[in-house]
Amino acid sequence: MPSAVAEFEAAPPEEVAAHYARRLAFETDCADVHGALRGAADDFVLLDVRGPKLYERGHVPGAINLPHGKMTASKMENWPQDTLFVVYCAGPHCNGTDRAALRLARLGRRVKVMIGGMTGWADEGFPLMVGPAAGSLAPPDPGHSP
Repeated sequence: MPSAVAEFEAAPPEEVAAHYARRLAFETDCADVHGALRGAADDFVLLDVRGPKLYERGHVPGAINLPHGKMTASKMENWPQDTLFVVYCAGPHCNGTDRAALRLARLGRRVKVMIGGMTGWADEGFPLMVGPAAGSLAPPDPGHSP
């Protein structure tokens, strides 16, 4: 009798590669976001989709607070159409990132989810910013292009 691990045959390597490449088109993780922010990457906009009170208690430095319920076509016009958004919420127990990703996609926007959210960020030991960010809902510079 095979173990629970071997009970189902593993997929062929090319199917595994396709599966994980597809997942990475939808997701990023806290370490990759942290590394990009430390390198001053400007090829994505990081959105904290929790409510303002939770955002003020602690958020990823550089994140803009924009709850998914406030994402409208007119608000998103503040960024060029080809902007890549990375969204996060409280953590795996929260579906705010899923709602935000769905809303942005329906608005025709490119989006990835930062898996782990704030729980993952804290687990990695990355720093938090406390309090409201100055101009946290400000659009990018007019000349900015991701």
